[in-house]
Amino acid sequence: MSHVNVKGAVILARNGDRTFYYQDPSTYAPGPTESTPLGEAEAHNLGKFLRSIYLNANSPSHIQGMRYDLADTKEIHIKAKNGGEGKPVFDSCIALLQGLFPPNPNNRMTLANGRTVMAPLNGYQYIPVETVEPSNDRSLESWTECPAFEKHIESFYSSEEFKKEEKNAQPFFNAVKGFIFGPEVDLQNAYNVYDFIGTELTYNQSYAYRLPPTYIEQAQHWANFHENGVFSSKDINGIGNIAGRTILSSILDAFERIVYDEDPLQLMVQEVTYQPIISLLHMTGITERYPDLKGIPNFASALSIELRGGDEGDPRDFLRFKFKNGTDDEDFRVLNVFGHNGDISLTEFIYRTENYIITSNRAWDRICSGRPNEVVSTSKSWVPDFTKTNSTSVNVLTAAMISMFMVFGMFWFGKFVAKKNKRRSYIRLEEPEVSCDSFLGEYLAPWLGMEA
Repeated sequence: MSHVNVKGAVILARNGDRTFYYQDPSTYAPGPTESTPLGEAEAHNLGKFLRSIYLNANSPSHIQGMRYDLADTKEIHIKAKNGGEGKPVFDSCIALLQGLFPPNPNNRMTLANGRTVMAPLNGYQYIPVETVEPSNDRSLESWTECPAFEKHIESFYSSEEFKKEEKNAQPFFNAVKGFIFGPEVDLQNAYNVYDFIGTELTYNQSYAYRLPPTYIEQAQHWANFHENGVFSSKDINGIGNIAGRTILSSILDAFERIVYDEDPLQLMVQEVTYQPIISLLHMTGITERYPDLKGIPNFASALSIELRGGDEGDPRDFLRFKFKNGTDDEDFRVLNVFGHNGDISLTEFIYRTENYIITSNRAWDRICSGRPNEVVSTSKSWVPDFTKTNSTSVNVLTAAMISMFMVFGMFWFGKFVAKKNKRRSYIRLEEPEVSCDSFLGEYLAPWLGMEA
């Protein structure tokens, strides 16, 4: 079935090349890294490619009705992960946008005094980017600081499959030790070994001259096995798919906005790292049908999900998945999800995934803490959650504060009245004076659970 009319698209774009990036193999805690001109050029070329597909009137996949000369910021939504590998991700996002919406001399305006002003850099287009910090929003980096995910990693390392491959991989790791400086050389560190070799091979000419043939291919093979096992689960609802389950929330929200006639959104781009892409390919059954896609997508890869209108007489909207594996692919490759032989209806896709997506920081915290069956609010909010304190505790605390102020007020009012009466009286009452500190220690402290 062919659905030609493209109404909009959601794109997951991996960042371009960068310097060596170490990730703790047990927790995925990140190390430092920086973007490079090569990575920025890769991202810029990806942006130009996406423009040729979706903003070119002669392309069969152009988004109908979307402005292509000057960007209309109401029609686009750009998000970039800003944690862990965040610096290269953000830089790649800006470079991609420069290719997607290049400088345009028409980006000018005439002022009231008749003077015409063009935007800097020959009409550079400034596109708003929403940066997503994992400290506030876990939608684009949900796998760090997650105890349940760390248990999943530990379970993978102790599995029979991993132990078997560990024995098979040992000859390679023994041979490559002389070419690795820093990370430990074993299967648990397969990603770091591969990233180190790939970085040195790209930027260090003397290293490139010395590295034996096939070493980079072997390192990539074991890294693919490692990351494929870590960022997937046999069950779509498994903790190994947490990267895909969190990003699906913003994907479905975007499609809800695109299909709503009153909302102008037509294109959403999320600049991410490789983890959500691996997870989504597993969750949607793509890796079962296309096993060559198991593993780490290349730098500047893109997973595009297009929203297409139905054929004549069919009021439904359909999704078409496309994937471009970095510079290895010149064009998108169409992928079929959930066993379909063509596009999948939006309603079916929502039905198959909506019960497994993680829609808020509170839901993420519940799952990572190992409380998957706990009932929580269904609100879709990735804003900072300041309501984790139990409401009963909040009410008790509020009541305690109010009562404390009332007691203080009565105490000082009593002091004031006693002082006035003292002036009028010729008889001094021999009562011990109560200090504020002693009053707190004797009366309020025990009630509030404080030490006197």
